[in-house]
Amino acid sequence: MIETAYAKINLALHVRRRRDDGYHELETLFAFVDAGDVLSARSGERDELRVFGEFAGALSDPFANIAMQALGALPRPGGLEIELEKNLPVAAGLGGGSADAGAVFRLVEQAHGLPDDWRARAAKLGADVPACVESVTCIGRGTGTELEPGPGDLAGTHVLLVNPRVPLSTGPVFAAWDGADRGAMPQGSAREIALAGRNDLEAPAASICPPIADVLAALSGTDAWLARMSGSGATCFALYDDAQGLREASDRLAREQSDWWQMQGRIR
Repeated sequence: MIETAYAKINLALHVRRRRDDGYHELETLFAFVDAGDVLSARSGERDELRVFGEFAGALSDPFANIAMQALGALPRPGGLEIELEKNLPVAAGLGGGSADAGAVFRLVEQAHGLPDDWRARAAKLGADVPACVESVTCIGRGTGTELEPGPGDLAGTHVLLVNPRVPLSTGPVFAAWDGADRGAMPQGSAREIALAGRNDLEAPAASICPPIADVLAALSGTDAWLARMSGSGATCFALYDDAQGLREASDRLAREQSDWWQMQGRIR
């Protein structure tokens, strides 16, 4: 069995308030790119995880890996031996670990089915995990786990992901948020929400990781109709109406910023 752990992007991410439990009240439009990590699985006597690929070095302890935790969260007969090709950077705002966990849920679903309470089990692993299990455009509220269907008008849109190869932990970015409620996420089509929305974590993330501003400036200088940071950063994305615009932007950035990580894809 093979599953792609689809990269998550936030077309809009509005932070409304700090909650009494320490978390933040969010409104976000999740979308997923048709590229990411790749997981291969086969039946085994026990659960095992082997990680390889460009960013495997960032995941040195397989038992602390959220993919392994996802296996432990799902009851089933027998074990699964999983190989994880880690193509997405870690601590990058792409939900990489959550996407891996979501792919594990889909692998278990193929092999054995999922328990009725799988959403609650997924939410215990991380706020992005429930959305990553289904990996389709959706609206998230609360901490991001309260999901509702999202508009699908951007399916097939060309996406360029760019990361300055600087890991950025989520906690410090939320801590740097100024606490100002800048208003609710707009309604409408996905394109309308993306254009009229914002990412409230962009400014605090850039204050901690200045290269984010460089990435956004470079993407804004291409033929993209939207350039924005994803999640808590440091990855940024740009959306294009055609493949030529994406290719030209990718080639230009590869020449001018050869040390930046890139991935191309389309919204699912």
